[in-house]
Amino acid sequence: MSEQRQINRRSLLKASATGLAAASTILAGCSQGHQEPFQGSARRGRVSPNERVTLGFIGTGDLGRRHHMGVLLGHEGIKERVDIAAVCDVDANRVSEAARMCMERANRRVGVYEDYRRLLDRNDLDAVFVVTPDHWHTLVALAAIEAGKDIYCEKPLTLTVNDGKALVAAARRYGTVFQTGSQQRSDGRFRKACELVRNGKIGRIKRVDTVLHAVGPGEWKPAETPPAHLNWNFWLGPAPYVDYRPNCVHYQFRWLYDYSGGVMTDWGAHHNDIAQWALGMDGSGPVEVDGTEATFHEHGPYNVPARFDVRYRYANGVELVCHTNDQSCDDGTKFGNGVKFTGENGWIVVSRGDLQASDPDILKIELGANDVRLYHSENHHKNFLDCIQTRDRCICDVEIGHRSVSVCHIGNISMRLGRALRWDPAREQFVDDETANRMLSRSMRAPWHL
Repeated sequence: MSEQRQINRRSLLKASATGLAAASTILAGCSQGHQEPFQGSARRGRVSPNERVTLGFIGTGDLGRRHHMGVLLGHEGIKERVDIAAVCDVDANRVSEAARMCMERANRRVGVYEDYRRLLDRNDLDAVFVVTPDHWHTLVALAAIEAGKDIYCEKPLTLTVNDGKALVAAARRYGTVFQTGSQQRSDGRFRKACELVRNGKIGRIKRVDTVLHAVGPGEWKPAETPPAHLNWNFWLGPAPYVDYRPNCVHYQFRWLYDYSGGVMTDWGAHHNDIAQWALGMDGSGPVEVDGTEATFHEHGPYNVPARFDVRYRYANGVELVCHTNDQSCDDGTKFGNGVKFTGENGWIVVSRGDLQASDPDILKIELGANDVRLYHSENHHKNFLDCIQTRDRCICDVEIGHRSVSVCHIGNISMRLGRALRWDPAREQFVDDETANRMLSRSMRAPWHL
């Protein structure tokens, strides 16, 4: 690995006073007695085509282990390019299963960690996968950036808008290759739909519908002692302390506002990302959001929006409506999880495994020599590995992931406040609404902070 791209936090700060802005995003330590970040040596640089990319995994639940590790250890053309050397999770059962999977599928004994900072202190890792609950994404990713690792981070990229701004600034300053796990951009159906929309093949776009599933109330369960294999305090991390309940952890964390943003950030981060891509808004966003048509469950532990019909408007007049699938589009049609583009000359609906149009001939249109062609990736993991070698930006780079989930975050804020809001995508702030702007960040439990 090339030495010239190695980055050390202290040398960077000495070299540039402007580095203080990025340095303010570096996380604190884990315990009350250690509040300075440890100094991991960077290993970032160009990986030769014949050199394996050495990876660490932070978060080894179902998504980390069964999906990401399954792809990396099982797909021809990918498994030959990677070496998973370390795994980390605060759940001892899950991390031991991940270690066993590496041994069974790759005959590789890996380092096993509970504390992600100990994994990041390894000098042999080129990159890490961050597959933790959402409220941990920013802290872990910032620490990985500082440690000189390239990053694949699951969506939704962040818990707040300001978290995303910090991640983008740090990744740019350190030259990090960063892939957000919005893998629909590496699906040919979504790319084709977006290229047809971007190039006006259904005329001027009037409206985009992104359709998500509704969220149930959950079931109140009494607090209990956390299982011995789970470090509950570390799992909570920067979130407020609460007693352990079995249906508020692992997959179900998505429906609790302290850890996530509900289906709006879970599936909305996927489908609103496709809307942004098709509309050419990867570096911007809407200018108005109205989440007043939203309901919350009166009973049950899950406190994120249950059902909603959130309306956004872009500066060019295009309307984006993000709603749960018990709501109809304005034309009366209903469809499942997916995205519908409505133009002056027809419509296109795209979802995982399906691509339809008001006229089937629309889908047969070939792009012309002067038409816009979008970033082409056939595999999200391969794209990440390729970019580690070339140092190019990934198909869903950190800023794209940040801008797309920001659409979701401002929708959630509008729903929680119960009023329409104006948004300035250049300043990434609400217009003349300090209450809403305070919700662009969240406080963290000591000793964790940005």
